[in-house]
Amino acid sequence: MPGMNLTRSEASERAELLNLDSYHVELDLTTGEEVFASRTTVRFSAQPGTSTFIDAVTASVRSITLNGVSLDPAEHSDGVRINLPNLAAENLLVIDADALYMNTGEGLHRFVDPVDNEVYLYSQFEVADCRRMFAVFEQPDLKATFQFTVTAPKHWNVISNAPTPRPELVGETAARWDFPATERISCYITALIAGPYQVQRDSLVSSDGRTIELGVFARASMMEFLDFENIITVTRQGFEFFEKNFGVPYPFEKYDQLFVPEFNAGAMENAGAVTFLEDYVFRSRPTHAMVERRAITILHELAHMWFGDLVTMKWWNDLWLNESFAEFMSTLAAAENTEFTGSWTTFNMLEKNWAYRQDQLPSTHPVVAEMNDLADVEVNFDGITYAKGASVLRQLVAFVGQDEFMAGVRSYFAKHAWKNTELPDLLRELEAASGRDLSNWSGQWLETAGVNTLKATMETDNTGSITAFSIEQSAVAEYHTIRDHRLAVGFYSLDEQGKLERTHREELDITGTSTPVPALLGMARPDLVLLNDDDLTYAKIRLDEQSLSTATEHLKDFTESLPRTLVWSAAWDAVRDAETGASSYIQLLLNNIGYEADSSVIMVLLRQLNTALDSYVAEQKQQELGIYAADQLWELAAAATAGSDAQLQFTLAYATRARTDAQVDRLQGLLDGTVLLDGLELDTDLRWSLIIALAAAGRKTPAQLDKELAADSTSQGKTNWYTARAAMPTREAKTEAFNLVLSGTLSNDNHAGVIAGFNKAHDTALLADFAEPYFAAIMDKWLTLSHEMAKRIVIGLYPSASISELTIERTDAFLAELNDEHPALRRLLVESRADVVRALQAQAADA
Repeated sequence: MPGMNLTRSEASERAELLNLDSYHVELDLTTGEEVFASRTTVRFSAQPGTSTFIDAVTASVRSITLNGVSLDPAEHSDGVRINLPNLAAENLLVIDADALYMNTGEGLHRFVDPVDNEVYLYSQFEVADCRRMFAVFEQPDLKATFQFTVTAPKHWNVISNAPTPRPELVGETAARWDFPATERISCYITALIAGPYQVQRDSLVSSDGRTIELGVFARASMMEFLDFENIITVTRQGFEFFEKNFGVPYPFEKYDQLFVPEFNAGAMENAGAVTFLEDYVFRSRPTHAMVERRAITILHELAHMWFGDLVTMKWWNDLWLNESFAEFMSTLAAAENTEFTGSWTTFNMLEKNWAYRQDQLPSTHPVVAEMNDLADVEVNFDGITYAKGASVLRQLVAFVGQDEFMAGVRSYFAKHAWKNTELPDLLRELEAASGRDLSNWSGQWLETAGVNTLKATMETDNTGSITAFSIEQSAVAEYHTIRDHRLAVGFYSLDEQGKLERTHREELDITGTSTPVPALLGMARPDLVLLNDDDLTYAKIRLDEQSLSTATEHLKDFTESLPRTLVWSAAWDAVRDAETGASSYIQLLLNNIGYEADSSVIMVLLRQLNTALDSYVAEQKQQELGIYAADQLWELAAAATAGSDAQLQFTLAYATRARTDAQVDRLQGLLDGTVLLDGLELDTDLRWSLIIALAAAGRKTPAQLDKELAADSTSQGKTNWYTARAAMPTREAKTEAFNLVLSGTLSNDNHAGVIAGFNKAHDTALLADFAEPYFAAIMDKWLTLSHEMAKRIVIGLYPSASISELTIERTDAFLAELNDEHPALRRLLVESRADVVRALQAQAADA
């Protein structure tokens, strides 16, 4: 579409011209299956005589009236923007249009439940998609009040940011909901969710004495699976923690949480009406890792009600602060006020490993990134923005103190409520509360890219006492910043029972390339020295030779999960950096994962096992080591406690890795009941996992898959069916899947399912012939499809399974023709290319 991008300079110029008062948005959702009527009335002031534009992605525009004067839609609207000439000091703008329903998870998404044929709608507006539902000055610093009037089928529930009013009948089949006006908020956190959603309700009393109504919504066909008590418990604990620490009562009138179909992200922080990925409604027994992930997501979005919704970034440069703050606070709240007390362990394995990977890509950038336009923003929901930013905030809290940090945050909320801010506004309050000068900290941690590596060097005398101890810090040449760190050094020694216990902890500030630690002199050298104990700073660590030997032999013997996880992360870093071979890491993992008690750690380790086997093991070892790993995973599943979380995870991992006839026969036996694991329940999701694995092994025909779909005709069943068909190891199945993905005709969940199945190939040679047509097609898809769908194609069909110089050469040839155009597309390809380069280096090290 023309003009879908918006530059920062355009937004800045528009903000100088305008001061918004209110929107009244009238929507008619009874006009058909493709379009809905959208009428927007905006009141705003402006510099008299100036001109600007309002954003409106429309199917058609019927009329535009500015201050009583009719403007010709053919002249003033291009389907994306509406030009507004000769503004007055006070303006009244009315735009009557038709807008398009979407099936890509952007704008107003329309979904038909195959179980009952009911229609379900929900909005998703971040970064800039509320313009797909109504005409709007689409940027975060033009705040206003929003009043929605919605006409819809009378049996629907209609939910928005303000409390839901009692509907009034309009004819025999429709009703109208006249919502009250919202507080003064940014447009991207407005929301509309409509359809025959079912709800369970509760309430709580806010810190200022108000009763806050709580609603948890899901589709009718999913409601039986909703874990309401767990969701509400975590929500209550979050309210308690945030109101106490933020010093500001919950800022909105009610709090609804809605689990919606075909959602692209984990959740979205719409003010008072948070939407969640429907996968968080578990049809089958979830792992504890999945339940913890849902809890962290619930707390993340609740934190946004203050940081992001009450106080909002001025422009998307500070997107990182929105997301990093919510990410940090959700983990802190989980660790300190819920059952998920080990959340910092999960944070290290999930978030930090994501951040370390992102920070070592050619596309890495400072935490505070320059966002020149919306295209920059849309590819910046990355491991820097979320995970590194949150890690940096944890380092900041260690630097200034948690009490002082919270005091600064409380002052920030009190001073800037309902306004827009920039990073210096927060730093000023933190400096005032802590007495620390943060200018140097900000320069080191927020304005530079790259990750440091820390290693301890020490000397001992003949009694084993430490005579010299220092911490060495390094950085790669491309990003050579040497930072100040607040960290802890942990000493761990084996006790009489052979357990690794912490015997000493030293917390200190380090600076420069070498920092002596005199406090450790004269102490007995422990069996293992662990830098960054408690994971306070953001840095890769390397173990000294003796500590590495102890960790390799006694990894399972740590009595606490976080130090063990730090060692796991260091070992994985060394494989990714081609310092140690992937084969030895796989052996370490398979020897120790059976002793791991943390569900999230097991989940991440199994992901790393897949990456190592598929990408980092030397080519000549891959087949033999892959077969061995699958056999070991089966042994782990058989040895795990009956019905345990670990048993389920090992079984699912085995299904992914099974290759030989005997291994695949065992999968078939699990599916038909001739092979049993005590306590393992063959529920819906496990059944589909086995079916997909069997399809990838060539053991399922299209007719058999159709029968499985008939037995589970839900939306999730349809997505699994698409995955299984695309996983079949034939040229015909892969070609059909490839073309279906490129067609852009599927809804977003089914589209993702086909991509997942296409990439399942026991023999990657089956995918080799698709590299050339991929590069021939992606520019057209980038220019014609919505951002979300185009991005999925560029990443999902990239020939990453072909780890070869040819893949790099093909990528380079495409990038050369791209020149400096389409920087967002370039970034996605550069990142995919970097993974191939790293895999080649790792394979060479493993050889």
